[in-house]
Amino acid sequence: MGATVTTANSEEKTWGGGNEPMGASYGKLMMWFFIVSDALTFSGFLAAYGFSRFKFIETWPLADEVFTHFPFLHGVSAPMYYVALMTFILIFSSVTMVLAVDAGHQLNKAKVTIYMFLTIIGGLIFVGSQAWEWKNFIKGEYGAIETKGGSLLQFVDKEGHRVALADFAATLPEEREQLTRNKGRWFMSEPTLPTYSVAEVQAGFEAHPDLLIRTETITKEKHKTILSREESVARLKDAAVVVEGANLIRNEYGNKLFADFFFFITGFHGFHVFSGVIINIIIFFNVLLGTYEKRKSYEMVEKVGLYWHFVDLVWVFVFTVFYLV
Repeated sequence: MGATVTTANSEEKTWGGGNEPMGASYGKLMMWFFIVSDALTFSGFLAAYGFSRFKFIETWPLADEVFTHFPFLHGVSAPMYYVALMTFILIFSSVTMVLAVDAGHQLNKAKVTIYMFLTIIGGLIFVGSQAWEWKNFIKGEYGAIETKGGSLLQFVDKEGHRVALADFAATLPEEREQLTRNKGRWFMSEPTLPTYSVAEVQAGFEAHPDLLIRTETITKEKHKTILSREESVARLKDAAVVVEGANLIRNEYGNKLFADFFFFITGFHGFHVFSGVIINIIIFFNVLLGTYEKRKSYEMVEKVGLYWHFVDLVWVFVFTVFYLV
């Protein structure tokens, strides 16, 4: 049985010529390995989100009530419009990346430069839009009350429209001071105090007999449960904390896990997009310097294009799971 001996002087390289697996270069093959492993990571996150949502389906926030903001249209309810615009911009940047790769195959430096620039602009707009969406999600709009049992109480008028705490909360002559470590023991501190205290919300609610309380429980008609005035007064007596906006501990929109998953998954994806933008900028400057023109190959543009298409595809799944389903 013959043995094959490979010497240091052999002209045959592991990844050269006919030894390229499936006709892919080493760089592209490694990019595919990374994409597959990263896809499994995102799949695990989205699966965990799906299981959690199924378990707490009755108290899960409604996306149409959470993502209603649109830039420069303060006070106008535009459910899902801005998220749809963000998605369109990211998908369009994937189209410009395809055009950049195609221009690279034709060794057309001018077109590669233009399309790479448009891809970078699209990525920056998406990352900025996501940061703006986070800001509104964290800040909140209406506010709510969390009971001693952990349930969430929201306020509505007789027509079922949401009412913000600022519209009815009373102003009581009480002094509140946030506990920080320099005012107590080193381990004693508390988060930033809300705008209104529980007593101020309760007093304001009593002074407005047209207000009702809406619980976080969703009915079969996909609406939150609205209590009667008597039931509302009784539930409000169990108030413990005023909740404004969302964070990793409390969430004025509904179940706390929704905010945890939202920050983690959209933040993880946003980090990928931001990383892709940085890489695209580096490749863009290499294109301007003529680096790939001298090599007679724009394969680097194609490799970063694979990553960018993956990021876009992942967002389609995130968009579907978080905002549409």
